[in-house]
Amino acid sequence: MLKYANLSLLLLYPVAWFAPLMRAGLLPFFAMSEISVISGLQALWKTDIFLALLVTSFALFAPYLKTIGLALVHFRIARRRLLPALEVLGRLAMADIFLIALYIVIAKGVGVGRVETAWGLYLFTACILASFALGLLTERRGGLPRAGG
Repeated sequence: MLKYANLSLLLLYPVAWFAPLMRAGLLPFFAMSEISVISGLQALWKTDIFLALLVTSFALFAPYLKTIGLALVHFRIARRRLLPALEVLGRLAMADIFLIALYIVIAKGVGVGRVETAWGLYLFTACILASFALGLLTERRGGLPRAGG
């Protein structure tokens, strides 16, 4: 069951990347714009390439590479020795959730505009937490899923 749950993340991550994380507007009278991981990265690439590379690594590459690596372990293509490196990738992905939450708190604290969280933030967070749990369960079971799972 672990390997199939992990494989589902390969489909859920791209959905989460394009889903709205938040809605933001300058003033209460203007329409709110939806911001996703991808639209945020596109805007960031125009202003700060180094930060865009860093966030791209956290939001896209780290969680996806961890999921692929875990699948390789589950299907016995890679050895269990890969698990510590996958744990590091998982921690980098969790740092991205922290950054998004920090941006929302800062934007709400400034009080110039409005920021509302959207369903994509919950989906992205759920994917990261599911990946974290799958990594822990895989490590506890010796790096391999049990028979039938």
